Amino acid sequence: MRDGVFSIFSVLSVSLLVLFLCLHESHCSPPRHMKGSVLMDKSSDAFLPQVSPSGAPQPFLPLLAPSPLTPFTKNSTLPKLSGICSLDFSAGQSMITNTSIDCWAVFASVLANVICCPQLEATLHILIGQSSKDTNLLALNGTEAKHCLSDVEQILVSQGASDKLNQICSIHPSSLTEGSCPVKDVNEFESIVDSTKLLSACGEIDLVKECCNQICQNAILEAARKIALKAYDLLSVDPPHALPEHSTRVDDCKSIVLRWLASKLKLDRAKEVLRGLSNCKVNKVCPLVFPDTRHVAKGCGNGTSNQTACCSSVERYVSHLQKQSLITNLQALDCAASLGMKLQKTNITKNIYNLCRITLKDFSLQAAVGQESGCLLPSLPSDATLDKSSGISFICDLNDNIPAPWPSSSQLSASSCNKTVKIPALPAAASAQSGLYSEDIMPQLLFASSMVFMMLL
Repeated sequence: MRDGVFSIFSVLSVSLLVLFLCLHESHCSPPRHMKGSVLMDKSSDAFLPQVSPSGAPQPFLPLLAPSPLTPFTKNSTLPKLSGICSLDFSAGQSMITNTSIDCWAVFASVLANVICCPQLEATLHILIGQSSKDTNLLALNGTEAKHCLSDVEQILVSQGASDKLNQICSIHPSSLTEGSCPVKDVNEFESIVDSTKLLSACGEIDLVKECCNQICQNAILEAARKIALKAYDLLSVDPPHALPEHSTRVDDCKSIVLRWLASKLKLDRAKEVLRGLSNCKVNKVCPLVFPDTRHVAKGCGNGTSNQTACCSSVERYVSHLQKQSLITNLQALDCAASLGMKLQKTNITKNIYNLCRITLKDFSLQAAVGQESGCLLPSLPSDATLDKSSGISFICDLNDNIPAPWPSSSQLSASSCNKTVKIPALPAAASAQSGLYSEDIMPQLLFASSMVFMMLL
């Protein structure tokens, strides 16, 4: 693909191809290994890379067609709502619409970690936050939470979203309640928390700097700890000197704080803040499941005397990772470091990433084995978009060929904020281009159709 060139493929051709594949395989369900992706061997941000690419990659916006059996227009079937939920869905219609596209049925599982689930969580926080203006409550009771979550799911599915979002995103009715947090009343919240300070820190955040300077995150943690301490007053016991940052009670109270913020900010601003904070967490963790590395250790042992055998085993191993999920460029750094350290524990010391030409995008979902068609999502929050004639699209850096950094034992552990690989949060010129035009259709057509094929394997 030429630098700086946007392309668009024929959705009709893709739809026909995908339909053929679905009929051939007799199903279009996501692969089993996509369910419940959990990092099994989470490493710290140790052994950070020393790579400085010469230029920023140009953007590519692949327009990926949804299921050929699902029209691009919104489902005309009206959702069957409970009539019990007090949430004002009309007030959050734009958020719901974005969520239905971000969680579009066919791609929900591969976009779950970075786009779909963060957007769904933000939508629920905003709906409850906006509702608190009338109810004065920042949480739902158990019964209403069950009905409201069902209503949200019904609305999203009616607009094209997956009907398995509760499984994909681990969202349960309890996610809409106060959990173990002792405060849910708005007046009580504001009597405990310095609301002016909280709004000052979180009313507007720098999406690039917040993940490192944590101005808003620290303000949220402080507020959550303050309202969490209320539980000890209710129990008439002395509170601990310091509540753990990630205790269940503090985490539940963080949700209360986020809903309060959502009630005080305009809808677009609330979404920007919540998605920005979510991406700080997303980019810290590699979401991939790493299979056993014994075959790589065997192929690359003995000082990698047989380079062909070594690289063959590495490529076979990486091909399993490439069937899992779309990840961000910063997640790819963590994944490369995690795998590198696993391999080093098997006494592989030579830089096999360099030896076998492994790049960061090799850790993300691929269009097809053996092709230069990986995709890294931007590290800043982004949404999928829907065009009625073209389909679903999302930002992808297809020519982001930054070499995967091999961990070095000489480097000290550090946070992702100190990484020396300079990856743009968004592809260059992505925000400057509002239109798409076509030069070479076939490479992009192949990417989309092959990616769906890989999902069916």
